[in-house]
Amino acid sequence: MLSLFIVERLEVLLATSDDAPAIADMSRNLVESGLSWQWKPAAVARQILRKDTEVIVARRNKRIEGFAIMRFREDDAHLLLLAVEPFAQRTGIGRSLLTWLEESARVAGTFFVHLEVRVSEQGARQFYRALGYRERGRVDGYYQQKEAAILMTKDLRIVRQTPTKNVSNL
Repeated sequence: MLSLFIVERLEVLLATSDDAPAIADMSRNLVESGLSWQWKPAAVARQILRKDTEVIVARRNKRIEGFAIMRFREDDAHLLLLAVEPFAQRTGIGRSLLTWLEESARVAGTFFVHLEVRVSEQGARQFYRALGYRERGRVDGYYQQKEAAILMTKDLRIVRQTPTKNVSNL
């Protein structure tokens, strides 16, 4: 007996205002856990409308499996949020989202990307390090005076060799 498996294609594309509630829920559950909720649907919708910000989603079967928000400034870019649903982590979605945004930064002539990550998020810190981000400092109490942040930066002008071993993705 033959079985037919249909695997739906993952699409990475710009978010729309209709995506704001789902992105906000993912932020509350995956990024802001244990903190007061800042990235509510209205805040996400404002970012979607900003000309200096890209909000992207990874969608499969009309369901958002991951998202990222990056603000572009004159000399650098700031990754504000990135999250991937737990069931979809380590499948390349986080890498795909970040690659999209890094390419956007290069096209815009911006070669430094900055981000903050919770000190307790060892998996996220490893993910970013594997993709060329370097830890450059720590800010105690950054997350609502409850947790420290690790500051990370990537210089997009540096061409990295692709690691030969399997790299965990969000």
